[in-house]
Amino acid sequence: MRLVKSTTHEKIIALRLNILAVTAVFSLINIVVLAQDNSPYSRYGLGDLAPKTNIVTRGMGGFSAAYSDPLSINFNNPASYSSFISYREEKSKKSASGRVLFDVGLNFENHNLRESNTTEKFTSSNALFSYMQLGLPLKKNWGLNFGLRQLSRVGYKIARIERLDDPDTGNSIDSTFTEFTGDGGAFLATTGTGFAIKNLSVGINFGYLFGKKEFATKRAFLNDTVVYNSSNHTTKTSFGNIFLNGGIQYKIDLNKKMLLRLGAYGNLKQTLNARQDLLRETFVRHFFNDF
Repeated sequence: MRLVKSTTHEKIIALRLNILAVTAVFSLINIVVLAQDNSPYSRYGLGDLAPKTNIVTRGMGGFSAAYSDPLSINFNNPASYSSFISYREEKSKKSASGRVLFDVGLNFENHNLRESNTTEKFTSSNALFSYMQLGLPLKKNWGLNFGLRQLSRVGYKIARIERLDDPDTGNSIDSTFTEFTGDGGAFLATTGTGFAIKNLSVGINFGYLFGKKEFATKRAFLNDTVVYNSSNHTTKTSFGNIFLNGGIQYKIDLNKKMLLRLGAYGNLKQTLNARQDLLRETFVRHFFNDF
């Protein structure tokens, strides 16, 4: 009985530690998601594109079509989900647990912004959320995966002080302070499954692609004698649609220690539904530092 109680106690402690670890991971993700990038070029298209593969395949130049590994999740080709090792397979190898995979990826980037004809530059270092995947083995040669990953991101904040001139007369009008900001990005939430029949594996990912782009331009005149209202031009675009892609892999056993795996994946043309809100307003700030 003492041995049973001790074992139960250890399992309870282990379970609590696992819960704390998962809670800590999600807290870290929340912090990282709030981190802001600073890339003016992210204004165009859907923004700066995020890496399309997981950490393992990035180290191989993004090779992912034929990659399959029971210790990592290749979300590009859902046929690879069939390689998840189930509890029964692990038990036959005298192991005490199955292979439930939880994979979180982060991007660490550094941007240098330089203005032409000057020596000034701005450096931005950021830690950004990349992906979160959960792989579950259902049966032998059959796996299920849930995932969330970032496809693109928009993030910048730039301030500029300039002198405005009358386009007709060329005379100087006044000095202005302009702030350009951008925020948003695209995300993909998916559920996928893959199974194998002998050497052939097939899989499918089904999910929803969604995101937003919000651009704002705020301008104020710098004048100590005449009071001007500041202006704000904001454009917010929300978009989303269903996402579907599939993959296939085929394994060829060359000998007892070597094999050749071929793979392919892809999806049909995606059409996004979008809605755009335009805001044009003037406002008054009591303190310039609050602008």
